[in-house]
Amino acid sequence: MGALDGRRAFISGGSRGIGRAIALALAADGADVAINYRRDADAAAATVADLEALGVRAASYAASVDEADACAAMCTRVLDEFGPIDLLVHNAGIASRGQSVVKTEIAEVERNWRTHTLAGFILAQQFVPGMRDSASREGGRGDVIMISSVATSHMQAGGAPYSMAKAGLEALAMTLAKEERRNSIHVNVVAPGLVETEMGRRLVKGAMGVEDIHTLDAGSPFGHVCTPEEVASVVHALVTDVGTYLTGIKITVDGGTF
Repeated sequence: MGALDGRRAFISGGSRGIGRAIALALAADGADVAINYRRDADAAAATVADLEALGVRAASYAASVDEADACAAMCTRVLDEFGPIDLLVHNAGIASRGQSVVKTEIAEVERNWRTHTLAGFILAQQFVPGMRDSASREGGRGDVIMISSVATSHMQAGGAPYSMAKAGLEALAMTLAKEERRNSIHVNVVAPGLVETEMGRRLVKGAMGVEDIHTLDAGSPFGHVCTPEEVASVVHALVTDVGTYLTGIKITVDGGTF
């Protein structure tokens, strides 16, 4: 018996990186898992196969969550085909291009906001009503986890679109936590620092000229760059017994760097 037996999870951006690690961690504890992906159908299919190998039900749904209508339509498909969701993880994300505020194009600001903040709003709006029903049953609960970033803590130069969008996502989470606490729904934020993912590798290459992210291991906390699995373990803890009395909190996963 797993701690998440009988629960249904949905993870945006769930085919690779942090999202994939979260999906596998939840499935390993018994949750059925639906993932969202944008373009990489092969990665999504591979993740679904790995989830099913753990003995759970799994499915993938293609949609660009930065497009409001497409995001909402995807949610409808998930509810119709996979069933009500009682564990939502909004992980899909994009990075800023590193320009100063005065050089940043408005389109970049809008796309970051749509991907992180608006998509999180739509996913919550679509899935939380059904989550309330699940949470109202004896022993039931609902969970919403928003994956943010340490960027909102230090607001580095050149990152306005990303930092602004993640800050908006955190504001959404903290508001939703207050609204849904009475419905036995927990809403929390997990904010990683640099993580060994495709995005992480692109960031260190663009910002520092580092070709191999592992060259940063020696100078990183605990001797290595944070892994997707280490972020996933925090999410798993929040949605299981560790998180029974936690809502409206933000956990930073950066090894104490900042």
